[in-house]
Amino acid sequence: MEHTYEELKHKTVEQLREIAAELDHAAVQGATQMNKEHLIPAICEALGIPAHAHHVAVGIDKTAIKAKIKALKGDRDKAIEAHDGKELKKVRRQIHKLKHELRRHIA
Repeated sequence: MEHTYEELKHKTVEQLREIAAELDHAAVQGATQMNKEHLIPAICEALGIPAHAHHVAVGIDKTAIKAKIKALKGDRDKAIEAHDGKELKKVRRQIHKLKHELRRHIA
């Protein structure tokens, strides 16, 4: 049976231990002693699936926004070095707004 990270995340510890018992991989050795926090990444490694949830941004250009944030972080560092409080506040607000936009469009 094919498993996904999201599916594993919603299973109980006992169900995860049963899945681990069926696998013959070094990552799941000692699964009977593991808690859920350790079982999920071990099973993901044994099955070769990504051990994290993928978020998809809908309706925006995520790469372009992240590039803008990176450029603004450089401006922020320059404002800190120059002790320019007004510019620093302006840049931080821009970074905050862009991050908020990214989070809002996550599906």
